[in-house]
Amino acid sequence: MYVFHRADAMRRYLAACRSSLGFVPTMGALHEGHLQLVRHALRECELVVCSIFVNPTQFNDPDDLCKYPRTPDQDIAMLAKTGCHLAFMPAVEEVYPPGWQMPVALQLSPLDQVMEGKFRPGHFKGVAEVVYRLLELVEPQRLYMGQKDFQQTVIVQAMLQQTNLPVALRVADTVREDDGLAMSSRNRRLSPEQRQVAPYLYRALLEARRLYPELAVDEIQARAMALMQSAGLRPEYFDIVDGHTLQPVANGAKYDYVVACAAAWAGEVRLIDNVTLRC
Repeated sequence: MYVFHRADAMRRYLAACRSSLGFVPTMGALHEGHLQLVRHALRECELVVCSIFVNPTQFNDPDDLCKYPRTPDQDIAMLAKTGCHLAFMPAVEEVYPPGWQMPVALQLSPLDQVMEGKFRPGHFKGVAEVVYRLLELVEPQRLYMGQKDFQQTVIVQAMLQQTNLPVALRVADTVREDDGLAMSSRNRRLSPEQRQVAPYLYRALLEARRLYPELAVDEIQARAMALMQSAGLRPEYFDIVDGHTLQPVANGAKYDYVVACAAAWAGEVRLIDNVTLRC
C-alpha cells in the first residue's frame, strides 16, 4: 500500500494507473466499520483510496477536535492488511490552501437544520465542503460512506447533486459490536461503565422499530427517550423522520421511507445511531 501526504504526488500516481477508483473518506482511528467500507470498495473497484484527515471545519466544539483520537500508525497497518491500495493523509494546508472556496454556494437547508444540525451548528457545512474538496483531489468514480452517519449521507448526496460531481455514493450498512453498539472511533473514549450503558441507544431504536407503526410517533419517541434515560444515558434527541427530506414524520403511513435517528451522551462521549423503520 502506498501512503501519500501531498495531493500533487498522489494525483500523479493516480493519473499513471487510472482505473475504476473507489474512495473512502475517514478521520482515522479506524475500526471494523471503516474496514468494511474499504472491502466494499475493493469488491467494486480496481483501485481504492482511503483518506485519513481530521477535518477542523466540522467541529463546532474545539475541545471535541482536540480529544478526537488519532492513531495514524495503527490506521496504516489496518488499511494495508485489508488490501487498500492507497492511503491519503494530508495536512490541513493541503486540503484548504489559501484562497480555496467552494465553486457553488451549497443550499443545505433544511437538511442541515434538524437532528445533528440543531445541536452542532455549522457541522454539515464543514462536512459537505471537506468531502467535496477530497473528491476534487482524488477524483473517484464511487464514494463509500456508512449508514451510521445517516444524516451526513443525505447531505453529501445533496452536495453531489448541487455540484454535478460525477461520483456515485454507496452507503453501507452500519457495522455493530456483538451487543449492538454501532462501531465508532469515539467508542474507545468510553469507560468500562459507560460501555455497558452505551448499547441502550441501539435498544431504544429497536424498540421504536418494534412499536412502529402501531403507536403514534410521539408516543414511540417518549418511550425511547425514557428507555435511554433509565439506562443512564443523557438523550439529546430521538427523531422519526422522512428518509428523503429528514423532516419529522407525524403519520408514518404517508411515507415510503422512514428512519429513526438518535443521539445521546454516555458520560462525556456523544453517540449517534439510526435504524430504518420503513423502506
